[in-house]
Amino acid sequence: MPSTPYVMTQAQARELLGKIDVPQILRKLFRDLAAGQAVQPAQQLVEFPQGAGDFINYLGVLAQDQVYGVKTSPYIVREQGPLVTAWTLLMSMQTGQPLLLCDAAELTTARTAATTAVAVHALAPHNARQLAVIGSGAVAQAHVHYVKNLRDWQGIRLYSPGLKTKSAQERTSLTGLDPRLHIADSLEAALHDADVVMLCTSSAKAVLDPQVLGKPALITSISTNAPRAHEVPPQSLNDMDVFCDYRQTTPGSAGEMLIAGEQHGWEASRIVGDLPELLSEHVARPDYQRHVFFRSIGLGLEDIALANALYQLRT
Repeated sequence: MPSTPYVMTQAQARELLGKIDVPQILRKLFRDLAAGQAVQPAQQLVEFPQGAGDFINYLGVLAQDQVYGVKTSPYIVREQGPLVTAWTLLMSMQTGQPLLLCDAAELTTARTAATTAVAVHALAPHNARQLAVIGSGAVAQAHVHYVKNLRDWQGIRLYSPGLKTKSAQERTSLTGLDPRLHIADSLEAALHDADVVMLCTSSAKAVLDPQVLGKPALITSISTNAPRAHEVPPQSLNDMDVFCDYRQTTPGSAGEMLIAGEQHGWEASRIVGDLPELLSEHVARPDYQRHVFFRSIGLGLEDIALANALYQLRT
């Protein structure tokens, strides 16, 4: 008989996420990918008619855990600004029945930030001391949470243009993330002497030109649902060592990679490595003769792995 999946709200997901080791779950996932124990298809982008928005389906299969699933995330155009939601459906490979339907807002925030943390752990110089965070929303705050203990940071500087509109209480909440965190007055101040720069914005256009950095640094970048969104100029890829979350899918979705390929002669074959290769030690750490760029687009497997962990914890 068909079963009804357990429906998990955003609040329930947030509570349970605090009880699991999200980066460790993702490390196992990427090692499973390297070992052929997981399947990560490309994202599926479907546009709504008349420019009303789109939705992206993120798929994934975890053979060892005997589950598969899909996260579906619409981008709905509205006069008051776009609306983005996400839900993850977890399915059993043994019974073919649905196990869990989870509001994926918290999963998306956690897996986005924790994937960056996995990359920082694998790629950042061991002697990295200065961390810059560009962005101040929930995703940026989650980045700080997962990365703050990965190196002996002497300073963490955070900047976002939106900080000007935040209340004193909100600014205090940001500085409370870590005693070393300082809110910078400008982008230039945040980037000064940075060893690692985490771009954590929802911008559809570049927010950082790597040429302004005073020394080779690790730059991490994430995605938003806006078409061809990118946080660095596409042409800058030609002057950096490029890594990504999964080389089989990222170049077909990452905005700056698509534009760089079409307009600036960059090729996906120039990607040095991805997280499965890094965590299985199939590629070497960068030597920092120039900037290192890590791009994640968000993988369905990340959502499926976290949804499965929450389902197992609940049961």
